[in-house]
Amino acid sequence: MERFFRFHVSKFSSRKELQNSEKILILGLGNIILTDDGIGPRLVEDLSARLQAPHISWETANLGGMELLELFRPYSVVVIIDAIKTGTREPGAVFYLTPANFKETLHVSNFHDISFLTALELGRQLKMEVPGHIHIIAVEIIEDLVFDDSLSPELEGKYPQILEEVASMLKELLHK
Repeated sequence: MERFFRFHVSKFSSRKELQNSEKILILGLGNIILTDDGIGPRLVEDLSARLQAPHISWETANLGGMELLELFRPYSVVVIIDAIKTGTREPGAVFYLTPANFKETLHVSNFHDISFLTALELGRQLKMEVPGHIHIIAVEIIEDLVFDDSLSPELEGKYPQILEEVASMLKELLHK
């Protein structure tokens, strides 16, 4: 259970696209005790040690919809890492999404709240602080209904490649 955490790392240098004053949140969404559903928090835990920078906060959560807006408030850039279950791609496939081409991931929206896109629009209409840039990295999973703090064997076997692909995507997003 040592992967159950919420933490911040602050060491990110300025980049061409990002101004020194921009605060960045990298958020791993998922439930770490529901097998592959914990892929987002696990990736954030591993990536935070490799990609430390002063303007980046690393966090994990198991929420969605309007609850995300409150978490996003102090940030100008948000990167969400979450599980997705499309059934159309091989387990371990990594997707890049934005609100413009959004597919429902497992946690960005939830059944007990309004959808993520509706929450963003409502937040804008209510003049809430909504990040100017939202990116979603989603990993195709197999199992999210079995209680286990380990990934499924198939996803565990692909984890090093998934980690490298997500790290590469993050570097590209943050270095533009």
